[in-house]
Amino acid sequence: MTDSGLPTKQPTRRKPSFPVGPELHGYLRRYKRERELPVTYERLRAFHEVIPLTDDAGRPTLWDTVIYEANEMAALNEDLKEVYAWLKVDGDLSVVSHLYVDRVDFCTFGNSTPFRIRIVNAYNDNQDYFYVKQADASRVYGIELEHLLSPNRMQFLLHGNTLVEEHVAGLPGDTFIQHWLTRSDPKPIRVAKELVKFNERCFVRLLGDMRSYNFVFVITPDFEESQIRIRAMDFDQQSYDGRKNFYLPQFFKDNNPLVRFCTRHLHSETARQYQREEQTLMLQRAAIASERLSLLLHHMARDPIAPIENVHSLRAGLADHYHRADYLRCESMGALIRENLESIRRDIGRPVVPELVPE
Repeated sequence: MTDSGLPTKQPTRRKPSFPVGPELHGYLRRYKRERELPVTYERLRAFHEVIPLTDDAGRPTLWDTVIYEANEMAALNEDLKEVYAWLKVDGDLSVVSHLYVDRVDFCTFGNSTPFRIRIVNAYNDNQDYFYVKQADASRVYGIELEHLLSPNRMQFLLHGNTLVEEHVAGLPGDTFIQHWLTRSDPKPIRVAKELVKFNERCFVRLLGDMRSYNFVFVITPDFEESQIRIRAMDFDQQSYDGRKNFYLPQFFKDNNPLVRFCTRHLHSETARQYQREEQTLMLQRAAIASERLSLLLHHMARDPIAPIENVHSLRAGLADHYHRADYLRCESMGALIRENLESIRRDIGRPVVPELVPE
């Protein structure tokens, strides 16, 4: 990994939101990602009061707690519990009767301007969260690709123009850099290894804008030393930008401390080993979900989720990176992801997803 410079700290310039088209709707219905839900994003927008939300130290956050009219609040809370039941237990309301909605927060930062709902268990005060956002085809493709090609399973639902997502738990990357990077546990080499693997996952599946506040570290104590996994938590910039380096987390200035950390703790040959391990795992995941992934990329290739000039710019960068002129025939972001998988398949010599599945 190398130090270099995409802009830092400023939000990525706003990407347009793309509607979820009929083919993607059909895909989501086929795999039970689309449901009739009692709450929409527009309904949640009808709040009448906001209270700035602070953290445990009293510092302001990017979130406001929203308040609804009294005659709406009780019904809304019950409907939000039903949404949570569909997200977690396929709509079985019998196992969520003891839950209650503790708070609804709203964030105006970024592209998706989400609502965050905090659900609490009345018996033991355990809490969970889920998010309600405006549906964006780019984001839907991003979450589904994460589900199919990463080690992480993602739960989400679509209802019309409303997207409901589960919470991705973990320590935000910027917090990890500030407070955890110098600790002896987790072991530095395990942190560096996962950084290399995460970098490769984002690049192959073209997930952009992975600066430190857009991913989390999941730390799992093991019988000897803690294990580390990095998970993306923002999918707004899936396959839109035309710059190759936008899909490599190593090139964001926010991530420079992580880059330097890897450089100190990893030999280049070891980094290449970890990169190859992740490439092999991605091809295995692609093979397991072969039909589903092929159908998704087929729809993605027909969906105008990026300007054609971005596609052409990116394909030129990828053709140079992989030394393969085949990229120059690609006319969509879906085709470029398929070509990325083909590039690593050729390098490793393993089969990958079929070219297309019947419509």
